[in-house]
Amino acid sequence: MAYVKLIQMFVRVYELGSMSAAARDQRTSPAVASGRISELEKHLGVRLFNRTTRSLQPTENGRLFYDGAQTILQAIADAEAAVADAAKNPRGVLFVGAPLGVGRRFVAPFVPAFKAENPLIDLRLRLSDRIIDLTTEGLDVALHLGRLEDSGLKMRVIAECPRVLCAAPSYVQRRGMPVDGAALVRDRHDCLNLRFPGAKEFQWTLQTPDGYQKFDISGPFEIDDGDVLTQWALDGHGIVMKPLFEVAPHLRSGALVKVAEATPPLPVTLSILTPHRRLRDPKVQLFSDFIAQHCKRALEELTRDL
Repeated sequence: MAYVKLIQMFVRVYELGSMSAAARDQRTSPAVASGRISELEKHLGVRLFNRTTRSLQPTENGRLFYDGAQTILQAIADAEAAVADAAKNPRGVLFVGAPLGVGRRFVAPFVPAFKAENPLIDLRLRLSDRIIDLTTEGLDVALHLGRLEDSGLKMRVIAECPRVLCAAPSYVQRRGMPVDGAALVRDRHDCLNLRFPGAKEFQWTLQTPDGYQKFDISGPFEIDDGDVLTQWALDGHGIVMKPLFEVAPHLRSGALVKVAEATPPLPVTLSILTPHRRLRDPKVQLFSDFIAQHCKRALEELTRDL
């Protein structure tokens, strides 16, 4: 098992490109991470990384060893799953990712219930509105809001979620009620955008009588946190495009009102993403089934009659 830990550390250093990042991922110190890599290099008799004070790059031997190391770790994981009576008693640590809004509403509230039903599984939940790379970040499963572009992932659709354009009544009183997407552009309405590194949606795609159309909206604020974006809208700073489930309570209370209803946004797909190599892991399947069921129920309750 000691040698396996050396290989695990090597793989994480290789994938994350940083000794300190790999140490955090493996819940240890950079000194321990560096020691494990040095021990592995000594055992193999080759250098796996070229290190400087500013960079860490795999050598040719390191690149060759990485492919075999992945195969070894996956073989061990498959063997453990086969002998652990995993179908009845799944166990281990499950790393789960989700966007902030989705995670707070549809994952975090149900984690204790999942743990109560599956006491041998520990969950590590990571929430972020930025684009997440499951493989690089070591995630077993992630909830995703949007299109799937990475063919290396398996997608399980939970629901098609309607989206709305909305703003605070104070904003509408001050700037007027836009009737459609053309009015958003023509009257230069303050549109609040969710933007983050790697984001590709810099226009709003809306449904018009002539089909889908992209509108070059503009606005004073951008952020990579969807809940902050909603708060800016509540404070009267502009118009947001949000999944209906995220703003449903505010629409019911009147704190936000729908705008530009003649050209509603496209719905967005809520799905569960899983690396193909994780599909045979029983705890991944168990969690996927559990969270899909609870998500559907929560979505229906949040958006009923809206």
